[in-house]
Amino acid sequence: DLHSFPTRRSSDLAIKKPITHPVIEIVYNGTEANVTIPSYMKDSVTCTRMNGLDSYVYLEYTGNSDELIYNVTGSSTNGALIIKSDYKMQVNLNGVTLNSSSGEAMRFKCGKRIALVMADGSVNTFTDSDGATTPDPQDSHKACIYSKGHIELSGNGTLNVTGNFNHAIETKEHLKIKKTVNAINILGAIGDGIHVGEFFEMNGGTLTIDDTAMKDGIQVEYKRNDDGSKDDDEENTGDITMNGGTINITQSKAEDTKCIKAENSVFINGGTLLLHATANGTRGIQAGRDITIDQAEDATTSITIYAEGAKCTLKEHEDDPDKCMGINVGHNIAIKGGTIHLYADGISSNGLKGDNNLIISGGNTSVEANGKSSNGMKIGNSV
Repeated sequence: DLHSFPTRRSSDLAIKKPITHPVIEIVYNGTEANVTIPSYMKDSVTCTRMNGLDSYVYLEYTGNSDELIYNVTGSSTNGALIIKSDYKMQVNLNGVTLNSSSGEAMRFKCGKRIALVMADGSVNTFTDSDGATTPDPQDSHKACIYSKGHIELSGNGTLNVTGNFNHAIETKEHLKIKKTVNAINILGAIGDGIHVGEFFEMNGGTLTIDDTAMKDGIQVEYKRNDDGSKDDDEENTGDITMNGGTINITQSKAEDTKCIKAENSVFINGGTLLLHATANGTRGIQAGRDITIDQAEDATTSITIYAEGAKCTLKEHEDDPDKCMGINVGHNIAIKGGTIHLYADGISSNGLKGDNNLIISGGNTSVEANGKSSNGMKIGNSV
């Protein structure tokens, strides 16, 4: 009975058109940068050359499109890219090299999502200046790559970043590294290698901060308002989460620093973590609240941490010097899965320290205390 079949409406047969976003092309060539803006956007996008140089590009978008795409290629020995917008954006990096002599190499004056997408096989290198001045007097120099919003890193390319003045990468909001990423290398940092507000999430790729950060390797803190109060947002967790990928961090140049530091908690569900806390008073992982180590069903968790330094010798710590530790948390430690190796090799070092409870319910954990007066585990309450 043909009448038993439902009647198709014309809207059911319509083919949905893909969403397209305006595209702006930026091509660096030495001391120059060619910027191509679609003709229909001439009234909503302004391009200013700053610092007296054609290679310092300041783009401001005042239209109402929900997202713009910026394709960036080429290199400049003295250039930077600054983008201001009230809407999220996608920035495609395809073999970009920017060395700034005044402030950051890239700054995103946008409180929304910044999708940094690296072309497959591309190498993208950014270096900032070693001074506090910036091309825009309204801004302060915070990092080589700085975002007011949150950054999502993706694409099977390589990102090399050097922070000559402070942090290498800083986001006021959270930072996500997606599974598709090949490698992120922090080649130098006067401050932290990566400094993040809200939370940090690692899902794939290889992140290397190899003996370059003068402060912390990765530091996550709560996003705060101008008056210093904690921002009231459900994403403002102060956590570090690792679901996959590889993190290699060595801290040996500065005392009392941390390879990984979370103002709140650390969650490790998969991936490979290799940390060397070598300087005096350094920590492999430090969490203000808890740490939970597990192994997701489709993942492998492997953690190796060396606590190789002695007590901190800085004058401000002379009354109660910090010890070198593999893992140090302010509350509970829960180990549910994975393979964990901790080595307390430094004098008076601790492999694992928690101020409250240690609960081990799975996985394979080994701790070796080889240093003089060192502790394998030091737990404040119950085990």
